[in-house]
Amino acid sequence: MSSHTAEVVICGAGIAGIAAAYHLAVRRGVRGIVLVDERPPLSLTSDKSTECYRNWWPGPGNDMVALMNRSIDLLEELARESGNAFRMNRRGYLFATADPAQVPVFVERAREAEARGVGPARIHRRGASDYRPAPADGFENQPTGVDVITDPALALRHFPYLAPDTLAVLHARRCGWFSGQQLGMYLLERAREAGVRLLEGRVERIDARGGRVRSVRVSARGGEMTVATPRFVDAAGPFFAPVARLLGVEVPVFCERHAKVAFNDTLGAMPRSAPMTIWTDPVTLPWSDEERRDLAASAEHKRLVEEFPAGVHGRPEGAGESPVVLLIWTYDIEPVEPAFPIEFDASYGEICLRGMSRMVPALAGYLSRLPRVVVDGGYYTKTRENRFLAGPLPIEGAYVLGALSGYGLMASNGAADLLADHITGRPLPAYAPAFLLSRYDDPAYRERLEQWGDSGQL
Repeated sequence: MSSHTAEVVICGAGIAGIAAAYHLAVRRGVRGIVLVDERPPLSLTSDKSTECYRNWWPGPGNDMVALMNRSIDLLEELARESGNAFRMNRRGYLFATADPAQVPVFVERAREAEARGVGPARIHRRGASDYRPAPADGFENQPTGVDVITDPALALRHFPYLAPDTLAVLHARRCGWFSGQQLGMYLLERAREAGVRLLEGRVERIDARGGRVRSVRVSARGGEMTVATPRFVDAAGPFFAPVARLLGVEVPVFCERHAKVAFNDTLGAMPRSAPMTIWTDPVTLPWSDEERRDLAASAEHKRLVEEFPAGVHGRPEGAGESPVVLLIWTYDIEPVEPAFPIEFDASYGEICLRGMSRMVPALAGYLSRLPRVVVDGGYYTKTRENRFLAGPLPIEGAYVLGALSGYGLMASNGAADLLADHITGRPLPAYAPAFLLSRYDDPAYRERLEQWGDSGQL
């Protein structure tokens, strides 16, 4: 068995682990960092999302908004220094409703978001409006905050592809998307230039005798090796909890399957310049009368004629003449044990397409002859309230960066920046306590969990 040394060993070369390595090595000057993963970088779940970002987050408090604003600041810095190698845009998130009861809710949420630091709330009612549409590309010199259009005619003038009964839209502006793979590889390249070593192997054991990290045992192609180190970071994505158990620590997380659908929108149903577009109303899938009768009579398929929850969403993908559209609908939220390869509902693609056609009626043109769809996905690794964990464990030298749920790409830089402050002993931002594992030791916090409400998951 060979022996090595490192100042920090990071388990997991997904976006969380790579961002941690980058922020420690490049921005904090820490040397001797080893990044361990048995798979190629960014290949497990980091490349399975819609690659979006947003500072649009609910409370309680403003911790998630503050963290995301910091993370987006860092993304914009990286975009500028790289010549926008990962194609960051700021098209926004567009929430739409046909429910009259939701219109005042949109206005209320915009006002609440302004108070949390999302940015100014601009309400556009009937008459003259200074609403400013988002450009398809770039992110500079764009408004922050939220625009709410409560005049249906104005909403459809700007977004004519939406259902004609749309009553209002809420356009969260410091939001958009980028290439997660390009971002991750840029961070990894910079980290390796700063001395980070990537080790292909599996963390098998962590020696934490005496209450502090001493070494990590890794099984690799060449056999087992021991890496002596005073610091270990668990950034293992969906395997976050099993790795924490190697330290004798239980982390309160669980996993949900999540999938995305990609298809070629040859009909041009969704404009190539559209923002991320989300329907905030529950949906009953469109079927013919005969189909509905047959489905309702089948124990296996009757769920397809029942009401589905709100939240179907999608966006155009790719530059230039790309016809690809991505769709996501997280309606299956049963906790599962992570296993690979992942099996998805065989009907998922059709369900998403039918659901999205409620918001974008032109998509109904595909329902008589469904297009070929590609379904891909991974896991959301979550805490109960859907706030990640970043900071020390109750073992000297042990740290966590995980439970980044469905927002790992957007939060990874802010979360890794926070973790790097913990590891290097720098002053911590005001939001740091909100992401500590020790928050669950506070009886008042545990009581708050019982009334938490919206977790921010789309």
